[in-house]
Amino acid sequence: MFVPTKKYLRASCFFCLGFIFSFSLNFIGTSNVAVASFAPPAAQATVNRDVAGMMPNLFQAIVLGFVQGATEFVPISSTAHLKAVPVFLGWGDPGVSFTAVIQLGSIVAVLWYFWSDLVQITRGMLKAIRTSDYQSQDFWLAVGIGLGTIPILVLGLGIKIFEPSFYETTLRSMPSIALVSIVMALLLALSEYIGSHKRDFGDLTAKDGVMIGLAQALALMPGASRSGSTMTAGLFNHLDRATAARFSFLLGIPAITLSGLVELQGLIETGVAGSGLMPLIGGLISSAVFSYLAIAWLIKYLQKRSTWLFVWYRLGFGIIILGAVGLGWLA
Repeated sequence: MFVPTKKYLRASCFFCLGFIFSFSLNFIGTSNVAVASFAPPAAQATVNRDVAGMMPNLFQAIVLGFVQGATEFVPISSTAHLKAVPVFLGWGDPGVSFTAVIQLGSIVAVLWYFWSDLVQITRGMLKAIRTSDYQSQDFWLAVGIGLGTIPILVLGLGIKIFEPSFYETTLRSMPSIALVSIVMALLLALSEYIGSHKRDFGDLTAKDGVMIGLAQALALMPGASRSGSTMTAGLFNHLDRATAARFSFLLGIPAITLSGLVELQGLIETGVAGSGLMPLIGGLISSAVFSYLAIAWLIKYLQKRSTWLFVWYRLGFGIIILGAVGLGWLA
């Protein structure tokens, strides 16, 4: 059996961290250019229109910030709600860019809430590397978060470069959102039955990071829910519910941050951020406040209760959308 040496582990760690850092910089700097280069002109025009969306006014932005904050970390899909709620209200689709940028408010909230955890993991990782203590849990947690971030970055960049029109016209369609929501509700229910819910935060390993990171890539499908897919994977891995939620939040920090920064760059380049600066600020503040409240509530809730509330909610959400589409109320 292969037993990694300290030298091998140290090299692997720096390789993974370096790969993520350089890949992230490249992702931010080249994604918009890549889309313009690879997408057909007609498809690109459609994508640009859909990504930009309708810039909401200040009131609408604050409401959408509330929707983002209340649903980002709860396993019911913020992307789906940010598409469905304004459409139901007759406001139109705010678009991918605005949706991704107000997610930065959620990042402020999760950094605020988990700051002490992040400081401990970072210090522990650096100390482990300096002292060659590769049995440190902080070290493996950091490696797990790093490795778990790679799948969603690679798949997300691939979709953005090669299939941007498919994402906008198919994955973000209301029927697709409804079906994905229903399927993920059933998987969450199954994880409740199968999982033992016995492993706590002290039992987390790099393997959990990789497995839950692969599940996180499902969040590229609106309706799947990043927190929902990662929490479901955590429950399948026999984590207790509160630990699954806590690790889901920590794992989501790099992916949500990069997504928001990429789209913020796009808004600045198109001038949308300048013409709608106040709504953007209002949406960000609203998102940050309600995200913090949602994180605090969910962790406390899952310490004593199961995820069945969210299973039934997601089933109902998907069925209502399918019904509205079938009746012609939604396209």
